[in-house]
Amino acid sequence: MIAKKIALLTVAGAAMMTAAGAQANALEDIQKRGTLLVGVDIGAPPYGMVDSNAKQTGFDIDSAQSLAKHLGVKLQVVPVTGPTRVQFLRTNKVDAIMASFSITDERKKVIDFSEPYGVVPVVVGGPKAAKVESAKDLAGKAIAVTRGTTSDQAITKSTKDVSGVSIVRYQDDATTNTAVLTGQQDYIVAAASVLPEIVKSDPKRDVVYKYTAISFPMGVGLRQGEPELKAKVNEWVSKNLKNGSLNDIYKKYFIGQSLPAEMLK
Repeated sequence: MIAKKIALLTVAGAAMMTAAGAQANALEDIQKRGTLLVGVDIGAPPYGMVDSNAKQTGFDIDSAQSLAKHLGVKLQVVPVTGPTRVQFLRTNKVDAIMASFSITDERKKVIDFSEPYGVVPVVVGGPKAAKVESAKDLAGKAIAVTRGTTSDQAITKSTKDVSGVSIVRYQDDATTNTAVLTGQQDYIVAAASVLPEIVKSDPKRDVVYKYTAISFPMGVGLRQGEPELKAKVNEWVSKNLKNGSLNDIYKKYFIGQSLPAEMLK
């Protein structure tokens, strides 16, 4: 009986080591497959979007293509939304997430991140004539936000002591933007890139920048326990920040704006 228990424990231990080894060799698995599966939110311009020719484009799309090239494999984009990013990563539907994915302590409890390759400023937009310069000025106002995003976290935290604020949460960025575009809400908290897209869709819509709620560095989302893949992704980040490639991609989609100078050193 004792010998049988020892044998079972030995088999179980070997299985655990095999599983750990398989997870740690995610990079090898990607290279053998010849394809990098990257989750991108193609409904969050200019990070991810579809152009007039039905082609996927944006900062995260171009960055993902650059990363796949660095790994020596092809890119396969898997569409995700803000609320599904962590889920898709943890259930192995993708190898990595590049979807304006802000690095936060809360997310780092369940997934891992590369070094920052971009930034996501979270801003509040509203009517031009409205005097809104900080969270306290949102008293009595309804503001649209995408559920579960850093925008949601930022506005919830900053307005917790502001009376009369109504935070209206939508399931994805496209629905949030449509709610503001159609006048269901006059205020929105989102990535800075969202406001120009709303006005572009309807130039008569009165939604302008009011203030920056918070700014987050964004990284490539990875599963925990994948050191080889993380090291390779960080190698790509370092190389392409130093040579200016990531900054060129950022300026392309953010109308000449550059990444923070401290990132480019």
